[in-house]
Amino acid sequence: MTLRLLTLCLFAHFTLNAQDFVITKFGVASDSTQLSTKTIQDVIDRAHEVGGGTVVIPKGVFLTGALFFKPKTNLRLEEGAVLKGSDNIDDYPLIPSRMEGRSILYYAALINAYYVDNFSVAGPGKIDGNGLKYWKKFWSHRDSLKSLGKESTNLEVHRPRLVFIWGCNNIKLQGVKLHNAGFWTTHLYQCNNILIEGCDIRAPYRPVPAPSSDGIDLDVCKKVVIRNCYISVHDDAICIKGGKGPDAHLLPQNGMIDDVLIENCTIGEAHATLTFGSECVHGRNVTMRNCKINNNSPLLKFKMRPDTYQVYENITVDNITGKVGSIINMNPWKQFFNLDGSTAKPFGTVRNITLSNINVSCNKVGDIEGNPNDVVQNFKIISSDIKAENPTLRNIYKDVTILNVTVNNKPLVLDKSKK
Repeated sequence: MTLRLLTLCLFAHFTLNAQDFVITKFGVASDSTQLSTKTIQDVIDRAHEVGGGTVVIPKGVFLTGALFFKPKTNLRLEEGAVLKGSDNIDDYPLIPSRMEGRSILYYAALINAYYVDNFSVAGPGKIDGNGLKYWKKFWSHRDSLKSLGKESTNLEVHRPRLVFIWGCNNIKLQGVKLHNAGFWTTHLYQCNNILIEGCDIRAPYRPVPAPSSDGIDLDVCKKVVIRNCYISVHDDAICIKGGKGPDAHLLPQNGMIDDVLIENCTIGEAHATLTFGSECVHGRNVTMRNCKINNNSPLLKFKMRPDTYQVYENITVDNITGKVGSIINMNPWKQFFNLDGSTAKPFGTVRNITLSNINVSCNKVGDIEGNPNDVVQNFKIISSDIKAENPTLRNIYKDVTILNVTVNNKPLVLDKSKK
């Protein structure tokens, strides 16, 4: 019997017919100071080679760099388990990836799945990005450029995402804690049939804010359910992406986000609860309902890029309670504006938007004003009771309907003046 065959047989024996691969049974030590990337990756690879199974992280703290899951492999973290990310970017290889609406070379995430159908990550344990070093470096870099009168992009300080899933169908993230990402927390690209349920997603606002730590980024994805999750991050809680630039809507790597349901979630601090943009060409059929919010940021945010053709349509936000900064924030978004030499004049179309049963307190009701050529059709705010320090809604469009909406126990007032 060859050594290779003997090794495979031992793996099959230890993993109960190739079902559960408990990493400590294969030489992985629970030592938060010892980098275990190679030994954990060996477990993933062997699980794949013997026909698949679930890689199990038992109670303990396990330090690792980027891990790559293979077809027919899954990940489960048991109670008390912590998969802790290395804070050395050298432990995350530079590979083909997707960032900020562009297909580029970028650093691997802590957890990676490329074309792994039926991939799942289950809790109740934790994946901890250990992002403090990356956050401090980011703010130091930004401050140094600001002192020179220069602007920094999000990509100049190299940081890993926590989870990146590309080209996969039938994805489940259930009951897992996703904390302290160095960059975006959960990024799904070109995936279909996604369930994110019962997850606890956090990155701090203080004492050191976790920059660009988006909770869930949906990028060219269809048929998504986000349910019973808690999200509190130092950027957008849930962000609808898909591409940017004057020709983004024509490129095959970009596309639509379609059929998204967000329900029974609790959102803590965030830059916004549900954001469309800043890289999105087409988001449609998105429903958020029965959610509790506690932050000082927009409930629904539309970033209107003047360098990108955008369509945001068939969006419903219903039965929202708690505290927000504003109900709706629709404004031009010119960060890193770039027409790439094109003579095109992109514009956005926002249509069939309904906010209903919005019973919250807020700083202001909000703004509905895009770029000069943007179009708004059939935008409704109905059956809502709002408490607001600034009780007016600034709106410049004709096809906006307000029905049975009170602010501070009085009918909502529209302010049609431009900025």
